[in-house]
Amino acid sequence: MTRWIPVLLLTCSAVAHATPGNAAYEDMDSLLNDKGLMTRLGEQVQQARASVSDQASSLVINAMAFLDVPYRYGGNTAETGFDCSGFVRAVYEQSLGKILPRRSDEQAAATQSIDRSELKPGDLVFFNTMRRAFSHVGIYVGDGKFIHSPRTGAQVRMEDMRVAYWNNRFNGARRVPMADKGP
Repeated sequence: MTRWIPVLLLTCSAVAHATPGNAAYEDMDSLLNDKGLMTRLGEQVQQARASVSDQASSLVINAMAFLDVPYRYGGNTAETGFDCSGFVRAVYEQSLGKILPRRSDEQAAATQSIDRSELKPGDLVFFNTMRRAFSHVGIYVGDGKFIHSPRTGAQVRMEDMRVAYWNNRFNGARRVPMADKGP
């Protein structure tokens, strides 16, 4: 599975930099279908396309390219594995060139607090999984789902934050401020 990740990353990058249009999305759909991911992710990809900016859509699609990368404490690359904050940091840096702090609590402090009802794809969701605030982070993809690197022995995956485990531990939503671009 990991040998097709570089191909998927290159394709995602090309799609992110292409002019939005049906041809680019059809190529992505074809690739996701070939890898069996479209049936798992199709609804979230379609929702991301329909409801958010090109940047957020690109970010979510790029995050999905890391599905099944193994968890590794302190990890921050697809080659070595990711922990939760390393995953978020890598996705933002590779997708938007935005460098976030390394730890999840620092990421929470460096981002803008939003209400859960304001969540949009690409926003960060935080959870208390280690008896301390903001000890876990993921990227919201829409429809109550988020993508994250959960724990030792697991891989990057998408989950529903409305299930009891995540709902009971939810402790905030944040939006990453983007620098204004000059003329």
